Amino acid sequence: MKIIKSVLATAVIASMVSCGNQTKQVKSLETELDSVSYAVGLNMAKQMQNGFEEVDEAMFVQGFESGSDTINQLIREKDIQDILNTYFQKKQQAKMRENVKKAEMNKKLGEDFLAENKTKDGVKTTDSGLQYIVLKEGKGKKPTKDDKVKVHYHGTVIDGTVFDSSVDRGEPSTFGVSQVIKGWTEGLQLMKEGAKYKFFIPSELAYGPQDRGQVIKGNSTLIFEVELLEVLK
Repeated sequence: MKIIKSVLATAVIASMVSCGNQTKQVKSLETELDSVSYAVGLNMAKQMQNGFEEVDEAMFVQGFESGSDTINQLIREKDIQDILNTYFQKKQQAKMRENVKKAEMNKKLGEDFLAENKTKDGVKTTDSGLQYIVLKEGKGKKPTKDDKVKVHYHGTVIDGTVFDSSVDRGEPSTFGVSQVIKGWTEGLQLMKEGAKYKFFIPSELAYGPQDRGQVIKGNSTLIFEVELLEVLK
């Protein structure tokens, strides 16, 4: 039993520290027990990968092997959850502090970008701080906050990284004017059907200090090219 547990622990460690490298499959799933055994190992590896990158391999194996040895355990079972909770709470707090620091840096970067951008030819700035360039003026209706619109858009952060684009998808989007970020709600009401504008949206008119996906980090300034195709009642 000890050999089996040691082998399993070593397998979990190997999976955990592989950094996503593909491992060679040496056995197929032929029986129900094969599937159950594989699922247990896979689940354990996934749990270990989630927020615990700095595991000590030797201590992990020792703890794993001590699971059924109540005499020689270095930690009392009643203390296990407290130890884990304290550790992961510290990691979460450290992550939150790091996110706040990054958000502060993003805000400064955005403010500097917008301060320079507003001096460029063709850039207009509204009272809210929204900046825009008219790429093509339209001749149709202007939407109100109660309307829906059909648009094509292409969104990036200030370094040019794309986070969303109906243009790239090849299919326009439809949504309510008041159902989007403040910068969009304001900007759309400046446009007429057929117009194409480029918006530079301060973080306070976008998603504020919250991360949105992998690209939009806290306090990010956003850039959109928006083409208003149709106003829908």
